[in-house]
Amino acid sequence: MSSLKIRQGGERGLVHDVTPENAGWSYVGFALHRLVPGESATAETGDREICLVLISGKARLAVDGRDFGEMGERMNPFEGPPHALYVPPGAVWRAEATTDLELAVCSAPGGEGFEARAIPPGTHPRSVRGKGSNTRYVTNIMPENDGAAHALLVVEVITPGGNTSSYPPHKHDRDALPDESALEETYYHRLNPPQGFAFQRVYTDDRSLDEAVTVEDGDVVLVPRGYHPVATIHGYDNYYLNVMAGPHRIWKFHNAPEHAWLFTGV
Repeated sequence: MSSLKIRQGGERGLVHDVTPENAGWSYVGFALHRLVPGESATAETGDREICLVLISGKARLAVDGRDFGEMGERMNPFEGPPHALYVPPGAVWRAEATTDLELAVCSAPGGEGFEARAIPPGTHPRSVRGKGSNTRYVTNIMPENDGAAHALLVVEVITPGGNTSSYPPHKHDRDALPDESALEETYYHRLNPPQGFAFQRVYTDDRSLDEAVTVEDGDVVLVPRGYHPVATIHGYDNYYLNVMAGPHRIWKFHNAPEHAWLFTGV
């Protein structure tokens, strides 16, 4: 199996735990908890900032004893935009499931001057990107222009069956602003119906990295560098949650030049 693909570790509890240390990079962390009503998860943020994303289900959330109440409304990630909660460094968060819950913990190095805040659905409008069989639906949770975090970028994408996404191929692995930013990235994939699969390729211009993986429901794909397009198959919609971070909180990407003829309007 590809070293870039991580299968979930069980059905309950902490089923994913990507850290900079075990991923072999410097910035992005991604964890996923699956809980039943009454179960809880809690952690200290330390020197990192996090975004809690309710992938599905409801939970009562608190930060440093401040009760944010019950959050969440969708019961699967294909039902609409998410509830989320930003937690700054040096804080303790807690989530108690009030329904079956799938909770993502997105993290990156933190900075000073940021406070815990809820990010309700509709905070950032959903957008349609691409056209034809390259159409996908994008919901920014923590975009670069919100000014509300030190390093963390978080976004959801739904790609209908038979369509492509993160395509035409682009990359963001050079610290070369204003043309390109260096951002590590994780993809957390869900499929609807869940028995489906999709494909993702991660590759560099010189092909020193060139892996194509089959992703199934619940898989995580690491993108340390290179281009990283996704292709769905007929009958199965693909959801993914992206977490990105790097030395600058800005998303500037470089398009694969051999596919330049596809770029206009897609």
